[in-house]
Amino acid sequence: MKYDSNRSRSNKFEKRRKNTKRLTYLVIAAIVLVVVLIFILFLSGGDDKEQDSKSPTENTEETQKQEPDDEDKAEDEFIKNDDNKSEDEKEDKDKESTDDADKEKDKDSDKDKAKDEDKDEEASNDDVKTKSVESDDDNVAEAFTGNWKPIGTEQSGPHTVNYDDGSQDRKEMEEAVTVATGIEDMTVWWLSRAGDQKVEATISNNRDQSEVYRVNIEWVDEKGWKPTKVEMLKENDKK
Repeated sequence: MKYDSNRSRSNKFEKRRKNTKRLTYLVIAAIVLVVVLIFILFLSGGDDKEQDSKSPTENTEETQKQEPDDEDKAEDEFIKNDDNKSEDEKEDKDKESTDDADKEKDKDSDKDKAKDEDKDEEASNDDVKTKSVESDDDNVAEAFTGNWKPIGTEQSGPHTVNYDDGSQDRKEMEEAVTVATGIEDMTVWWLSRAGDQKVEATISNNRDQSEVYRVNIEWVDEKGWKPTKVEMLKENDKK
């Protein structure tokens, strides 16, 4: 059998041409793949560059938008604290005003109560029960004590006995004598000290000068003079 050399060459050429074409396709595919990879890398790098390309001022502005400045925070906190302090001070002032008002009300209430008590005590002198007592003085015709109450007073502060005619203390002494004797129109013949915050008074009835009394009174702090004993005299020993 005769070997056909032309056919053999033709097959080799065809095979070589196919290999070359295949190689060309692979090279093209590789180039396309490389281009795609480069494009992806370029896009990714561009975003990073764009992010990094922002100026420090822009970055600072964005940071400031996201988070308040420390000074602003401090200022806001100071304002809040100041507002809270003002509210607390206002509440304290309101409370003090309320307390002062309550104290004034209590004072007024205590004064009214004291006045009422004085009135009650003064009124109770209308129902005084007396008790006869003996006396060693031959000039005493009759003597008696009673459950008299203090007559009340307009005086305040530490008490000092004042015998001066027209003084408030003198007026209140005479009022206590009137409560004890029932005599309003009288002549005061004698006022003398009979002990600590105690006074002895000798008086007569202007309607009947033979009606003479010796009255002992004593001072009760913040309540006034209180009669303690009355003696009817046979004659005026101070005239």
